[in-house]
Amino acid sequence: MDHFEKIAARLPEYGIDAMLVTSAPGEFYAAGFHGEGVALVTPGKTWYYTDSRYIEAAEQLVKGAEVALGLRGRSYPAIVAELCAANNINKLGFEENYMSVAAYRRWTEAIKAEFVPASALLTGLRAVKDEGEMAAIREAQRLTDAAFAEILNDIKPGAAECEIAAKLTYYMARLGAERNSFDPIVACGANGSKPHAIPSQKKIEKGHFVTMDFGCVVGGYCSDMTRTVAVGEPTDEMRLVYDTVLKAQLDSIAAARAGVPGADIHAVAAKVIGDAGYGDCFGHGLGHSVGIEIHEEPSFAPRCTAPNPVGAIITVEPGIYLPGKFGVRIEDMVWLTEDGCVDLTHSPKELIIL
Repeated sequence: MDHFEKIAARLPEYGIDAMLVTSAPGEFYAAGFHGEGVALVTPGKTWYYTDSRYIEAAEQLVKGAEVALGLRGRSYPAIVAELCAANNINKLGFEENYMSVAAYRRWTEAIKAEFVPASALLTGLRAVKDEGEMAAIREAQRLTDAAFAEILNDIKPGAAECEIAAKLTYYMARLGAERNSFDPIVACGANGSKPHAIPSQKKIEKGHFVTMDFGCVVGGYCSDMTRTVAVGEPTDEMRLVYDTVLKAQLDSIAAARAGVPGADIHAVAAKVIGDAGYGDCFGHGLGHSVGIEIHEEPSFAPRCTAPNPVGAIITVEPGIYLPGKFGVRIEDMVWLTEDGCVDLTHSPKELIIL
């Protein structure tokens, strides 16, 4: 079943006659194509409109929809309004989580149908990866693992955080990535206590931890991993913190499975870190889903009380952050099954000392 068919099959669940897809990630999920276009999905037929910059590629790549050119001078709302009128569409689902107030006004002024918030229809489908999506994510992670193996040769005293970040980007591109999943995070020494530190000109020194959070895109799908390595011999405190984070991650991965709420998996890591005396130093959720976007739903977080579905890919990334000293984070992506999970990240996690 293609993604247009999957969307159409869920329309009755949301009490809507059609689904309007306007967001970039929604468009890519539905059509497998980024064309700055829109799709209208009904039970019997789907239309995909794009402009002259993308029409030739769309005609070649988009399957399962009538592909058409949005004529110059006619807006997408005007085109969809005609389709809604011609096909008796009275209740139209839309992606409220992605549509601005200004865009909402444009669409609702043009179309007489009732607009029904239905972002969850798409995000729910996107949470469960099919074989094609899995293959893309596995390949993206393979390249990310390979880039990590290469970057270890560059991490040494005198190298700057921004230099390491640039080389990670280069290695992933050279290996075959389309682009980064996000701007790499590289933080050494005291900068490591900032979970989303921006790489700077700060130089790596002996005695530093270096945390690297990075990933790439293959086939439109993201990877995401984090590793922390030591440059020179770490202190006893650094070893204790690293070992605690590693245990929190391993225990969480062992507990991760479909059918279990994300809050329960987060609690496993939080307990390990809390029992070690660092409970106040782990302030973020344990993990997030990864796919077309680097942060998707569901998550391993205290707010996530619904059971996780079979086929979700979620990161497991506990961390301990000591302001003014250092930080440690270790992150893998896992694929949830009924019986447990499959770790998609293959880089070593034992403390590497360079």
